[in-house]
Amino acid sequence: MNNFCLPNHVAIIPDGNRRWAKERGLPTLVGHQKGFQKAIDIGKKARQMGIKILTLWAFSTENWQRSKEEVGYLMGIYKRLIDKYLKEALKEQMRIVHLGRKDRIDDVLRKKIDAAEEKTKNFNKYYLAIALDYGGRDEVLRCAQQIQSSKFKGQNLTKKVFENFLDTKDLPYPNPDLIIRPGGENRLSGFMLWQSEYAELMFIKKYFPDFTPADFEECVKKYMGRQRRFGK
Repeated sequence: MNNFCLPNHVAIIPDGNRRWAKERGLPTLVGHQKGFQKAIDIGKKARQMGIKILTLWAFSTENWQRSKEEVGYLMGIYKRLIDKYLKEALKEQMRIVHLGRKDRIDDVLRKKIDAAEEKTKNFNKYYLAIALDYGGRDEVLRCAQQIQSSKFKGQNLTKKVFENFLDTKDLPYPNPDLIIRPGGENRLSGFMLWQSEYAELMFIKKYFPDFTPADFEECVKKYMGRQRRFGK
């Protein structure tokens, strides 16, 4: 039997911004700007479709290895993106949740993220999870370290206890039903290692700046036609 149900949680790995720009002889910054505008457009489409949670992987723990110049202008884009999403979040009753580390993000951006999370913490109609300075292995390691220093240290560790320390603990549906990766790569690169256990995967050849809301809708329709067994 096919699924026929909308996914509660869709996660996107927005890949290919730099390659899109280079193939057009443009600065990589233009590719990132184009990609971030697509993220906003797709976020609107997800809400119009009634999808409760959208997760976007904005910056990985490995992305710090890029040039200082590129990291700098990416962080500048993120600051503007948070401001723009906060305005939409307050209007649409959307909760903003950060996934990943905050200790390596500059003070201005960290304060903007903290403020967005605080101002939207009581909303539960829609959720936008922004994975910024996020890595799947890093999340699992941080989770284990937090458990070691908690009241659960030395006790029998259960799946439920472990999940209460993950970055996704505040999401009503922490495990994505569907993960989409535009950009032509056929891997998850460690994204949501724990949560992606039974996620449906779609790898799209288009670079993210060319990935449209209509493409997003088509991915969701394909997901709804799949059969999910969860190992049964």
